[in-house]
Amino acid sequence: MLIFLSRNLTFLATPKTGTTAVEMALKPEAEIIFSRGRKHLTALRYRRRVLPFLQETFSASPEALAVMRNPVEQIRSWYRYRSQPRLDGKPLSTKGLSFEDFALEVISDTPPPCAQIGSQFSFLTSDRDDLLVEHLFAYERQPAFRDFLAERLGREVKLKPKNVSPDLPAPLSREVESRLRAARVKEFALYDRLMAADGYLRTPQE
Repeated sequence: MLIFLSRNLTFLATPKTGTTAVEMALKPEAEIIFSRGRKHLTALRYRRRVLPFLQETFSASPEALAVMRNPVEQIRSWYRYRSQPRLDGKPLSTKGLSFEDFALEVISDTPPPCAQIGSQFSFLTSDRDDLLVEHLFAYERQPAFRDFLAERLGREVKLKPKNVSPDLPAPLSREVESRLRAARVKEFALYDRLMAADGYLRTPQE
């Protein structure tokens, strides 16, 4: 998470949406940086814990900005990321597991460690399912996202790929995708709403 007090903006790092590239490109200009284990602080925790601190300490209420990825592609990215050789033999490794089996484990009642990935919907919303992000961009609409950053930061923003996962084949049948959509209805609905808004959803917060 990056906080730009002078630009009235907080970047929330939704996992597996290119956040490392954003962090590397924008970190020099951020007044406050949450990294390592605190990098992926959720929108709800930001709203409940961090924002009140910023308001009280700096008289600032930075608007929250985040990126959301096609849910299937985001899960596929997790699968590929955890296939890296450095994880071989560890509980987080997906080695020897097909992507279809991984997807089914993700939505199972008791997913193993390698399939415990959370959800973008939970990351971005309140416990009442309200979207807590003023500016939500689709990962698949990078130009719009970069243009927004450029306008807020007053300079051109170039994002170089970082932390790229192995290019591992990961096909998904229609049957398993249907089961995935049924299990994560709210996440797919939010993504569809985002894409219907041409990849940029503006949601003013109280």
